[in-house]
Amino acid sequence: MAELHIRGARKSYGATQALRRGDLTLVAGEVHVLIGSNGSGKSTLCKIVAGSVRPDDGEVLLDGTAVTVSGPGAARALGIGTFYQELSLASHRSVAENIMLPDLPLTGELFVDRTALEERAQRYIAEFADVAGENFTAATPVRALREDQRQLVEIMKALASEAPILIFDEPTSSLDRAQVERFFSVLRRLKSQKRGIVFISHRMDEIFAIGDRVTVIRDGETVATSRIADLDQATVIRQMVGEREELAGQEPPVAAAGGETVLSVRNLTGKDFRDVSFDLARGEILGLGGLHGQGQSAVLRAIFGAPPHEQGEIILKGRPLAMHSPRQAIRNGCAYVSGDRGRDGIIHGRPILENVTPIHFLRQKLALARPSQLKQRVMPALEALQTRFASLRHSINSLSGGNQQKIVIARWLIDRPDVLLLDDPTKGVDLGAKADLFAHIRRLAAEGLGIVLYSSEDAELLGNADRILVFNGGSVARELGGSDRTPYNLYHAAYEAA
Repeated sequence: MAELHIRGARKSYGATQALRRGDLTLVAGEVHVLIGSNGSGKSTLCKIVAGSVRPDDGEVLLDGTAVTVSGPGAARALGIGTFYQELSLASHRSVAENIMLPDLPLTGELFVDRTALEERAQRYIAEFADVAGENFTAATPVRALREDQRQLVEIMKALASEAPILIFDEPTSSLDRAQVERFFSVLRRLKSQKRGIVFISHRMDEIFAIGDRVTVIRDGETVATSRIADLDQATVIRQMVGEREELAGQEPPVAAAGGETVLSVRNLTGKDFRDVSFDLARGEILGLGGLHGQGQSAVLRAIFGAPPHEQGEIILKGRPLAMHSPRQAIRNGCAYVSGDRGRDGIIHGRPILENVTPIHFLRQKLALARPSQLKQRVMPALEALQTRFASLRHSINSLSGGNQQKIVIARWLIDRPDVLLLDDPTKGVDLGAKADLFAHIRRLAAEGLGIVLYSSEDAELLGNADRILVFNGGSVARELGGSDRTPYNLYHAAYEAA
């Protein structure tokens, strides 16, 4: 049995303050729910306890004694086990090897004891055997599993730590109802053994089904801790939003769009989304909201043809289009900006000029061009975004993250598209660069572009979108427009749907 206290935890990443003041008290024999909106700091708080993030300030106490959690190994030694939201599995290893990976049984000091490995892993596999689905065995390689099965392996890995304190960061996001119920039955058994459990979930029904107490984090600060039996759902959401923002509508920063429809999506279905329909007008910023991973990014990529959708129709400027590849989408006037600039955006190690011109070469069907001519074409787009760089000849890697993202956006604006798809475009960008980017995005809308914006930060949607489609489980659960675009309504729609 152990009691955990976190006091005044603080963490910043450059100019971004992920956690201002994180406080949490976990007692033995309880499920303590941690809840907050996207980007509120709850995962950062858990990572501090798990040793994967070092705080800038604050203290962690176990049974009243201050401890230093210097890394995941130190956390395990202190009796803290963690399920990570971003799965930490070895895809080429078996289910049994992944479950026991932090503590592989050895013969001597060098070789894995395969018999002991399978026997010990089987204890945890047996807990979920009748809900795990086909082909889920100790010997199955993780790469062969479905998403829900991989999530079960991560849960088993946390359980195998046999730690007195267990942290589960959104462990049910990919599980079906039967799997969730089985997991909850396991948690109830652990409670009866006086284990302490921190549980993060965005599903309101789960919070009230399994939790004993709830701590609410808002804007990086712990704002309330209460017994769940004393609350209702509306009260929890009000605590997440804050009294001043609950009913405060936000006027869209650009005039509500009333122009012609530039993009229509009809019953679009593909991997991770289904039956999505909407219209986008020229001059409109349409937001895609909801909890993380509900299909918003998948819809944007499918419209861009990467990968193409399975069913449904995409109509651009009144003409049905197949959009089977990004090349087709680009040539038809569609642009896509990913927030993962390292993977989907910049060309590492190459000059800024090469990074800003590939779309111009594709749309204009160029084979060769003089650098001086290219400079004349690219500079207006770079200057409009207030991009800071010494020379177009310098490497893209010499720039800050915000300026790299401005380069990625600028490449689409040299030859103006009709539709701009923004997939969490300010992810990892500092506050100053964010302000520059959104100011220009609003100018582009005012000039007649149709813009679809997904952001993992609700404040960005509320501050910039004319309408917000709230996603859940790959479908649009609710549309918020006009005075309905409030923090309370956005959170309520997302959590109610979940």
